[in-house]
Amino acid sequence: MSLRILTEASGSLVSGYLIKAVKEANCIAVASDIDPDCYGRYLADEFIQMPLKSDPKLWDKVIAALVEKKVDIVIPSFDETLLGWSLRKDLLLEKGIRVIVSEPKVIEMFQDKWLTYEFFLKNGIPTPDTSLEQVYPLVKPRNGRGAKGVQISTQPVDMTGMISQEFIKGTEYTIDVFCDKFSNPIYIVPRKRMNVKEGKSTSGIVVFHEGIIQWVKKICECTSFIGPINIQCIEKESGDLKFIEVNPRIAGGMALGFAATENWIQQIVDHFVYGKEIKPIPVKYGLKMMRYYNEIFTF
Repeated sequence: MSLRILTEASGSLVSGYLIKAVKEANCIAVASDIDPDCYGRYLADEFIQMPLKSDPKLWDKVIAALVEKKVDIVIPSFDETLLGWSLRKDLLLEKGIRVIVSEPKVIEMFQDKWLTYEFFLKNGIPTPDTSLEQVYPLVKPRNGRGAKGVQISTQPVDMTGMISQEFIKGTEYTIDVFCDKFSNPIYIVPRKRMNVKEGKSTSGIVVFHEGIIQWVKKICECTSFIGPINIQCIEKESGDLKFIEVNPRIAGGMALGFAATENWIQQIVDHFVYGKEIKPIPVKYGLKMMRYYNEIFTF
């Protein structure tokens, strides 16, 4: 019997690879989005229209829809609901629904850039100097995502809910990480971001970088991640690394991480559902990814 796997934000231009990966794992792809006519609806096997995040009965409606569609696994990817999924993991598991996400305290820490900075500092992880005051020209929201709200300014900025950060110039890396149910990092896949649009990778290349791999192992040792996570860092011309943020969820550019290793959806099914041990395969260093638009036609 095929498991039914729900993916979020299926109207995102980078979500198609995830729906494809679910199908390639011989599972039923259940897409979801607030837009009832999003393109992911037509790529997936089934679809759930999500309520607005401001809906006072948001989670009652979501859980009812999951039960109705007989969803077995949820792989959250939408920042705004990530904590909500984590808080309801046990409740949903009682209903036979596994949510592949880290614990609430982990989500809360890494969705707040100031708390992330304090975590890096406490554990000796190299990171840009950061302040709650406008000390540095780079200003960004504490709870922002992508490039939204980020600015470089020498003029006074309202710092409510903001941080300022040392501007680091260098080569930007994203690291795709897959952790098992014991929080062990099974795969660590550094990829150099070659082109980025609206905070999402449109092309990149997988590279072997021993320094990045060792620091990521230390980050994973210092907390408890579950499933796919995404880490960002910058390498300065001197070779020094500065870790910027951690996204404790599956990411849009992770298609390259999958392609350079194996289908992580299959590993989620085998390991988290059936308890099989994950035996990692060698990473395909040098693998490149480029993205392009495609079309769907429907009546």
